[in-house]
Amino acid sequence: MKVKDILAEKGTDVATITGDTTVWQAMNKFAAQKVGSLLVLGGTGNIIGIIAARDVLMSVLKHRDKLDTMPVSEIMTKDIIVASPDDDLDYVEAIMTENRIRHVPIIENKALAGIVSIGDLVKAQLKQTSVENRYLRDFIEGKYPA
Repeated sequence: MKVKDILAEKGTDVATITGDTTVWQAMNKFAAQKVGSLLVLGGTGNIIGIIAARDVLMSVLKHRDKLDTMPVSEIMTKDIIVASPDDDLDYVEAIMTENRIRHVPIIENKALAGIVSIGDLVKAQLKQTSVENRYLRDFIEGKYPA
């Protein structure tokens, strides 16, 4: 199964903010859109970072008094790991596990094509396993003409 299969089902919408968005505004966007990460875009629409819920939590602990003025550019992750729509799910899952990340932006032809979470990967793999199990069970029970 490929990343593009997940994007075909879940869609390509990605929650984004700009680098000058305050941490407080980002917290509100997390809550309103019910997402676990926000991509940070530069002036030309290019990806300059990503901010996850854990980044916000750490900023609350360290800079509680500045959340309404501190820009997310001060706490975002700048070295972003990306994948392509043609990558296998096992490969992307290994990248996420190795780097301890939960969200990976998907880039196609140098443009943002979507984002996948570890939850998306688990859901897709469970669905695939369920279908395979049903097929094998039906085969063993002789439900297919031979």
